[in-house]
Amino acid sequence: MVLFGLKYAKRPADKNHPYGHGKIEPLVTFLVVAFLVTSATIIVYESIQNIKTPHKLPEPWTLIVLAIIILWKEISFRVVIKKSKETNSSSLKADAWHHRSDSITSIMAFIGILIAITFGNGYETADDWAALFASAFILYNSYLIFRPALGEIMDEQLYDDVLNKIRVRSIEVKGVLGTEKCFIRKAGMKYHIDLHAIVDGEISVREGHELAHRLKDHLRNEISNLGHVLIHIEPKE
Repeated sequence: MVLFGLKYAKRPADKNHPYGHGKIEPLVTFLVVAFLVTSATIIVYESIQNIKTPHKLPEPWTLIVLAIIILWKEISFRVVIKKSKETNSSSLKADAWHHRSDSITSIMAFIGILIAITFGNGYETADDWAALFASAFILYNSYLIFRPALGEIMDEQLYDDVLNKIRVRSIEVKGVLGTEKCFIRKAGMKYHIDLHAIVDGEISVREGHELAHRLKDHLRNEISNLGHVLIHIEPKE
């Protein structure tokens, strides 16, 4: 799903999608979150069933399997989360946390099984209780992944770091006296911005038009991941 989302999001803008196809990314993120919530729900159900039903102690060799899974999933998390930061991809971030949730679940299972094996009879359900705690953590992380993806769909103003860069870089352009309104929305790996630039009110329309183009080019050169940039010229009072 994430691979499909990344490939589709990279499609260039066209007549029907002038801002590109990046909105597919948060939609894919929603699907990943749905899988995480489903997994956590299944873990909760099975854990409760196992707690209520007497069963044997876990086998010691399961600790070796869990140790391998924990290492593998944590490495996978670090690789994918690094790529998500490099590409500014919300779906990659969700996929990374999918790996981390597997790792956390395995860690909890490892602790629970270790307690059960160490203390013996009477502690058979230790790994089931550990799984319940892990499922709560998975649900919490699902919310942390879901919330920014929802903000992206709703064009919520969430990108103060990008906003500050835009304001600082804008006044580097000769003729730009300051900035006023600045609206930012994210679509996939791109930020689309609407910026009001303050200029000398005595310049001609042509000069203002050329200044807007210089500002747009400067922002795109200095700030990565900028997509559509709309500059509105405001005369200084």
